[in-house]
Parts: sequence; C-alpha cells; structure tokens
Amino acid sequence: MSNKWLWSAARILAVLVLAAGAVALAQAPLPEHFSGIISDYTPLIPTASPTGPWEMRGHWSLSLKGRSGKADFSAYMTMGLSDYWVLTTNSDATNPNIRSAHTHHIVMTDATVSFDTSTCPAYSPANTPRFVVTGPAEIVTGNGNPAPFQKNGTSSLQVCISGGSDVEYSNVTLVFTGPATGHFGPQPIHGAVRFPHKDNDLDDGHRH
Repeated sequence: MSNKWLWSAARILAVLVLAAGAVALAQAPLPEHFSGIISDYTPLIPTASPTGPWEMRGHWSLSLKGRSGKADFSAYMTMGLSDYWVLTTNSDATNPNIRSAHTHHIVMTDATVSFDTSTCPAYSPANTPRFVVTGPAEIVTGNGNPAPFQKNGTSSLQVCISGGSDVEYSNVTLVFTGPATGHFGPQPIHGAVRFPHKDNDLDDGHRH
C-alpha cells in the first residue's frame, strides 16, 4: 500500500512539474525591442489624387514597456508614385519629379499590447501571429509637417508581429483605420522584423 501511494505521489509530482514548465514556457518574456523595414505598395485609390499606387519604403521600431502591457512604436518611410502609375497615366518616366516623393513619420506612445491576434492579417504561406499592438497614431507627418489628412481627426494603427518555426519573429504588418486610409489605404502594409536585439547591439550603424 505504501509503495502504491509513493508511486502515485511521484506520478502526480511529475505531472505538476511538467505543467509548471509548460506555463513558464508559455509566459516566456518577449524581447524588449523590435525593429525592421517596411516594403510595400498602396492600392490604387480612385478617390485620391493622385490615385497611386504608391511605393512605400522605410524603417520601424517597437519598444515594449516590461509587464505594463504598453509599448511605443515609431516608423519613418519614403513614398513615391509607382511605375504602374507612371505607365497607366502616360507620364514621363524620365522625370523623377512627377513621382511626388515625400516622407512620413509615424508615432504611437503607450499603445496596448495584446496576445489576442484574431484580427491580425493572414499570410500565405501561413505563419503564426505572436502579438499585436494597437492605439492612436498620435503623430503622422508629411515631409515633417502634420499630414494633410490629420485635420480630419486621429487615425488608429494596428501593428502585428508574426513568425514561423525557424524565425520566431519575422513579419510585421501595419493597418490604419480612420483618415490615414485615404493615403495609405486600409490594407495591411507589410514589412520584415530584424532579429531581436539588445540595447547595446548595432542596428544599421546606430546604437539603440
């Protein structure tokens, strides 16, 4: 009887240890800092002038504020009218001025971090959404000034981080709602995640 009791106790203890390990693994802390690139196109927006599509290229960074559930996000990008726009409007492809090149800076502070990724965009081939950051895009500039659409109110921004089995954090999407969709579009804006790094790592030649 004593041996049976000891054997049962040992089995229960083993199960508890495994369960505790699984919980600890599930709650493993996220890296504090993420960064990467933005590389995508807007859709053609018939109500906009020019209609686009616009080419978007830039960089972004995300800092998680420990266990507070908050994060700061920033991005900077260039935009210019795409080759498709040049060809379909019979514009002069030798004139770079017609592409209306300009810049945008985007800032979210104290945005909400969540692991409910049900609203994150899907990829093909599929990967796994890891977490999502949402909040108001407090600053959206155009060439360093308030973007023209800002006069219509503040836009919201969703930033989703996802990844796969080889690279845990590989993809990022930005999705605007509100006035900013008139310029960026309502679709996911795609980018890549740089390998997570520490404060003293070098990123593009600059220290974080």
